[in-house]
Amino acid sequence: MAVARMNMNCSIQSSLSCILKPSHFFNFKTTQFKNRLYFPQNHLISSKRSLLCTCSGNFQAGEKAEPFVITTPLYYVNAPPHMGSAYSTIAADAIARFQRLLGKRVILITGTDEHGEKIATAASACGSSPREHCDVISQAYKMLWKDLDIAYDKFIRTTDPKHEAIVEEFYFRVLAKDDIYRADYEGLYCVNCEEYKDEKELLKNNCCPTHLKPCVPRKEDNYFFALSKYQKPLEEILEQNPDFVQPSYRLNEVQGWIKNGLRDFSISRAAVEWGIPVPNDNKQTIYVWFDALLGYISALLEDKEQISLQSAVSSGWPASLHLIGKDILRFHAVYWPAMLMSAGLSLPKMVFGHGFLTKDGMKMGKSLGNTIEPNELVHKFGADAVRYFFLREVEFGSDGDYSEERFVNIVNAHLANTIGNLLNRTLGLLKKNCQSTLVVDSTIAAEGKEFKDTVEELVEKARINYENLSLSSACEAVLEIGNAGNLYMDKHQPWSLFKQGGAASEAAAKDLVVILEAMRIIAIALSPVAPSLCRQIYAQLGYSKDQFDNINWSETKWGGLKGGQVMAQPKPVFARIEQIKENENGAEAAPQKVVKKKEKKQKVQGVIEA
Repeated sequence: MAVARMNMNCSIQSSLSCILKPSHFFNFKTTQFKNRLYFPQNHLISSKRSLLCTCSGNFQAGEKAEPFVITTPLYYVNAPPHMGSAYSTIAADAIARFQRLLGKRVILITGTDEHGEKIATAASACGSSPREHCDVISQAYKMLWKDLDIAYDKFIRTTDPKHEAIVEEFYFRVLAKDDIYRADYEGLYCVNCEEYKDEKELLKNNCCPTHLKPCVPRKEDNYFFALSKYQKPLEEILEQNPDFVQPSYRLNEVQGWIKNGLRDFSISRAAVEWGIPVPNDNKQTIYVWFDALLGYISALLEDKEQISLQSAVSSGWPASLHLIGKDILRFHAVYWPAMLMSAGLSLPKMVFGHGFLTKDGMKMGKSLGNTIEPNELVHKFGADAVRYFFLREVEFGSDGDYSEERFVNIVNAHLANTIGNLLNRTLGLLKKNCQSTLVVDSTIAAEGKEFKDTVEELVEKARINYENLSLSSACEAVLEIGNAGNLYMDKHQPWSLFKQGGAASEAAAKDLVVILEAMRIIAIALSPVAPSLCRQIYAQLGYSKDQFDNINWSETKWGGLKGGQVMAQPKPVFARIEQIKENENGAEAAPQKVVKKKEKKQKVQGVIEA
């Protein structure tokens, strides 16, 4: 058994009370990410919200509405962005875009976590200072988010002076609550997790179960947060608000941790120089998680606003949704709520923990040479393809797998064929037979047709799935509109009706209006997932960029297209992806068309309850 000792150090500054209750223990367990927590009730202090809109979308400035604040993890800058980081952010962006379509004032927060031992080590290995290293990696995240069409509202860096000021004020609040004390700790420490571990959770040879590397013995004189004091309040919160942690199986994990007993955890490091100094002891730095979690609040500060915790909170806290990976669930669902309660602040409404990504059915790792590089992926296939594949093919909350063959087949079948080709051939027929002009209103064209009812049902299904964070099912519902459109075209064969002339030709012209109205609805309903593609579809239907940027979900109601509207000249909105195959000598062979296979609906392993 690893030895863990606590010794009171009463030579602490007079501002810090020496309180070590017998019930206080130290908590050092594996980090876990989770992405879904809903918390509908505020148990603590709530504050006024800003009434002015500072983000994109169609919210009207001055409306007295509580903002929808969604956060990604603040990504650790010890290494460049990876596909897991991109996946979290793509999902957050899709949710934010949907909420904007509903007319809500949305604040999407992302950013970088820039303190800690690993970052100093990574910087030293590159021959740069920690600050220089953080600048480079943080910029790499911003560039990738731009390439992925991420419309974030706030990007916080934990090295920002305003953030450090918020951390200091928060620390003193918790200190004043007698929830911080000083003591010694000796135990096994995982440098990669930047966390002490209990021996019972380690693998053979004291290896960390997350990083599979041996933990090292370490003894430090640190400051601790009295987490054990909040065991009962946390139990009550989870019992009264079961949606606080989602999916439900992640809630079970959290309840299990709490049931086993919460132990106090260290919130400072004596051996780490690259961090925010402890306000009342500059010989130590704030523990990276106690620092980074506050980025969700400091990000809310406006540029010229007074830097204070109250100002930040009044600009949008509490968050509506923390979206995280399942490996950091403990920090967001246990530590963070307790810290907020100690400081007298409201808790986030939901923490949602999504799963991990694998490649070709295998866990990814640089040593295996099978990592997915998001920059390469987006530059090779485009942002819409990357966004669509991961949101459509990975059940949100569960683990998901990537293979290039499946990626190409899915994207070609869904975006190029089902949606792109349907639009292109319909506009081609309209140009040839109607001078690219709609003959009647879409409402009139759809009279007596079941197709309109089908579309309306599928749009409502998509809306419900978006709201429930069932992103894959939302994509599927929108795709079904495209499938129904193609079946409609094949059944009515307007190209043949035009050849007959007379009433048959008039019916064919109405059929084209019906299909193009469905395409208009698809462009709105799929825009949270594939914004660039949907912008192009909207442009093909004769709308301007400004009109697309100001759409809202209510416009998915049938009847938007009017008689006399002129459509743009038809051109493909999504080109099929060609695969380059190597011959036996390793040289590139001629491009080969990817053949769409008829396949049953496939689900990535694991089904999420969203």
